[in-house]
Amino acid sequence: MFQKLLIANRGEIAVRIIRACRELGIKTVAVYSEADAEALHTQLADEAICIGPARAEESYLHMARILSAAVASGAQAVHPGFGFLSENSKFAQLCAQCGIAFVGPSADLIARMGDKAQARQTMEEAGVPVVPGSREPVYEAEEAKKIADSIGYPVMIKAALGGGGKGMRLAEKPEEFVGAFQTAQQETMHAFGDATMYLEKYIVEPRHVEFQILADKYGHVVQLGERDCSIQRRHQKLLEESPCSAISQKLREEMGHTAVRAAQAVGYENAGTIEFLLDKRGSFYFMEMNTRIQVEHPVTEMVTGLDLVKEQIRIAAGEPLGITQEEIHLRGHAIECRINAEDPERQFMPCPGTIETLHLPGGNGIRTDTALFQGYTIPSSYDSMLVKLIVHDKDRESALRKMQSALGELVIEGVKTNLELQYEIMQEADFCGGNINTHYMQEHYGL
Repeated sequence: MFQKLLIANRGEIAVRIIRACRELGIKTVAVYSEADAEALHTQLADEAICIGPARAEESYLHMARILSAAVASGAQAVHPGFGFLSENSKFAQLCAQCGIAFVGPSADLIARMGDKAQARQTMEEAGVPVVPGSREPVYEAEEAKKIADSIGYPVMIKAALGGGGKGMRLAEKPEEFVGAFQTAQQETMHAFGDATMYLEKYIVEPRHVEFQILADKYGHVVQLGERDCSIQRRHQKLLEESPCSAISQKLREEMGHTAVRAAQAVGYENAGTIEFLLDKRGSFYFMEMNTRIQVEHPVTEMVTGLDLVKEQIRIAAGEPLGITQEEIHLRGHAIECRINAEDPERQFMPCPGTIETLHLPGGNGIRTDTALFQGYTIPSSYDSMLVKLIVHDKDRESALRKMQSALGELVIEGVKTNLELQYEIMQEADFCGGNINTHYMQEHYGL
């Protein structure tokens, strides 16, 4: 096992990793920007090293400074968390060149799965069902339109190197296609510096269902059940739950076996997520593989009893999986709500500021993952997520009631948040009845 690990991230995920390391007896090194000098992860770690100004490009995305901090501190491993450099193959490669373990898959695998078009082709070859679409990357709008015409509308236009909902546009009719393609490609160039696009047949009113997998260095792969991530605003997830209420045990096993097959097809290692679209008929299609820990991993931890971050670190240290598929059982129901510093009444504009009053709910089956404390000033330079509120109970109805109670107890004053919107969703009839899909927020709230 590692003696010292550096966390190449900030906020609640950095705090989450520090806690896991403490329980494993591993010393931690935090890196921080000048804006995060007083942040919780900076205070909790055994060591903390400033790596630059507030701008992420000069700090949390600056590979040389992070690796210099790792080498100077004597860290044997780097955990990238999610976001920032977590799916950057160059960073994983540089870690390896410096003799530092990267807590995640290899650089080559990150690159292959990060290219959505290549990942799709790999899954097709492995017999994993994929959404009908372009077999090769496309670059020109007119060339892409010919492919779209052959696939049939509606068509989803996607960035090959995309993520987080960026570089995605829907063309419902042929006359919309060229403009949508050009807009998506421009957004892709701005966000990722790459113009590679691909097309997929648009699945009407699907659910977004992802399966968590763990894989060690010795070819052992297990799946830990699914998460329903259908409640989204502009492809950004708002809340997640496990298990998915629309999936039978038979379908769960089929999708789980497919997720394992997908991981095995690429020789996957560490924690990852296989994301599917599930249509109303119960057919499912591979969408993408995320090669990192997910924001929503706590709901899987609540229903399985496993600590995914600890498992990640053990795998990176060369330990075999300590659990078999037969030993994994989903118990009860878990829901996670993301509480963000944003104003829903002003197009979800980010709302940085100082936390004047903070009260976090507690009790049996209630978990809060956060880096907030009273008096903390939220920087304007980073993601707006403040708290992940997670609940667990015996079934979905009980979990919904528990989340309503927990949201009602949560107090965050000093900044605007989406807390009231989350509370409203938890009481909305269609959501409570499980009648949801990826268009839920648009249909019910116009978002």
